[in-house]
Amino acid sequence: MTNNSENLLNIKNLRTIFRTSDDPVIAVNDVSININKGEIVGIVGESGCGKSVTALSIMRLVPNPPGEIISGEILLEGNNLLSIDESEMEKIRGKEIGMIFQEPMTSLNPVLTIGKQITEILELHQGVDAKEAVIEAVRLLTIVGLPDPEIRVNEYPHQLSGGQRQRVMIAIALSCNPKILIADEPTTALDVTIQAQILELIKDLTTKMGTAVILITHNLGILARYADRIYVMYGGHVVESGNIIDIFNKPKHPYTVGLLNSVPTLEVNSDVELSTIPGEVHDLSSIKGCVYRSRCANPTNDCKEGKVEMGLIEIKPGHWVDQCCVNCK
Repeated sequence: MTNNSENLLNIKNLRTIFRTSDDPVIAVNDVSININKGEIVGIVGESGCGKSVTALSIMRLVPNPPGEIISGEILLEGNNLLSIDESEMEKIRGKEIGMIFQEPMTSLNPVLTIGKQITEILELHQGVDAKEAVIEAVRLLTIVGLPDPEIRVNEYPHQLSGGQRQRVMIAIALSCNPKILIADEPTTALDVTIQAQILELIKDLTTKMGTAVILITHNLGILARYADRIYVMYGGHVVESGNIIDIFNKPKHPYTVGLLNSVPTLEVNSDVELSTIPGEVHDLSSIKGCVYRSRCANPTNDCKEGKVEMGLIEIKPGHWVDQCCVNCK
């Protein structure tokens, strides 16, 4: 949806399904996303909207079975990641695209030391020997602000706090200077102070290294502070995308409006009921037409009857919204 000479990652019409005993669930449905060099792009939506499956699809880590990428393209600097074999993809994971996984408490291998989990990546992708890898591991842990890195490299994950484990995950993700860093809910289960430290760390490190970031979250406040552009996902679809100003000040999709209205502010009295989005996410295996129509406050007649197919249209340069809901008020 953008033409940029600095375009780094271009996802076109991606579709990922999970097969069940009944109809397959379409977790990612015709998703197109562009990431440019050096920018932070947010993907936001409630649980089950397809954010994490999109990230796993980029990394080609969708568990198969039952999951499968059935169509689309994922172009990294013009190279389609869906057309290369697994051995080639292994060279890209970690080196070209790094990922901070959602759960710092469970993402690290409990039987390997922190140092080993960093050095094995350096030895695989950078070709350094074991001694050099340990020195680099200590340097990386120092960069991410882990106290006593010379000691930590010999410790196991259970000896570290949640915030410390997340710093290790960041060190691993950045160990090979990747072109893209995918941060999937990078502050899950961390307290507010540690959350802020981790997000500032990601921003500072990526700014210095020129890495593009895909920041996946359900927290709009985080994106308001850190993202350059936002993709709003619902029911496996991107329903709106644009820069920070457009999304926060001029949202057009009713789901985006609902998300923004549900964020509490300090000005609201404690006795005022918080805004919510009514209804539940529709069954993603069978719905035709707009996936949001059952929760939309003012759908058009064509939308209610499922006559309008989903698809993004550009309402102003860089601001895209689903064609079904652009007329819903």
